[in-house]
Amino acid sequence: MNTRSTTPKVRGVIFDLDGTLIDSVELYFDADQKVLKEYGINFTREMKKDYIGMGNLDMMKAYRERFNLPDSPEKLLEKKNRYYLEMARREIKLFPKTVRLLERLHEAGYPLALASGSSPAVIDDLLAITGLKEYFTVVISSEEVERGKPDPQIFLESARRLALPPECCVVIEDSWYGVEAAKSGGMLCIAIPGATQKPLHPSFYLADLLFEGGMEEFDEDKAFHWIAQPA
Repeated sequence: MNTRSTTPKVRGVIFDLDGTLIDSVELYFDADQKVLKEYGINFTREMKKDYIGMGNLDMMKAYRERFNLPDSPEKLLEKKNRYYLEMARREIKLFPKTVRLLERLHEAGYPLALASGSSPAVIDDLLAITGLKEYFTVVISSEEVERGKPDPQIFLESARRLALPPECCVVIEDSWYGVEAAKSGGMLCIAIPGATQKPLHPSFYLADLLFEGGMEEFDEDKAFHWIAQPA
């Protein structure tokens, strides 16, 4: 006799931070502009599109190479983080819909991880400012692994720390780099593309649940029930 398992297909959820829970894309862009202006570079939104979803240290390495900057990536990142936090402490905003999803998943007992391309100190500050820290069992920065997104290391390490197999985890992301990382790591993925990423990169269509219209289209009820459905 065949029986159908009632075990949920998803046993843990991994959230990206910037652009997914926190509306930080513009603040990070402003920080990039301020850093690069110090070197006489006019950094535009069109230029920024090439780097959305990358870890910040990897981004600084890319900027240094592209613009032939004299300072180390670490020094560039230090400047960027300083500019960013100055603004974030005054202006940071949350995305209410994804925060409500986070709260519902927490109430339902799902182990939750945060996997972010921001620096550890920046993540700590942002979680304290926003009050989100209490929801996460695991918090990890891309600077804690050898390779950032689109490599899956940060998500695989998140799953390991949650003590879950990758295939039982779903990643919630706003960038195509993050979608690629989740899928190449053998995980499920919900994608909520950021407004600056139109037209959508083909990798967004690798996601198991895609809200093509981004945060405006995102439906936390649909996302929650999709996560909670039986395998």
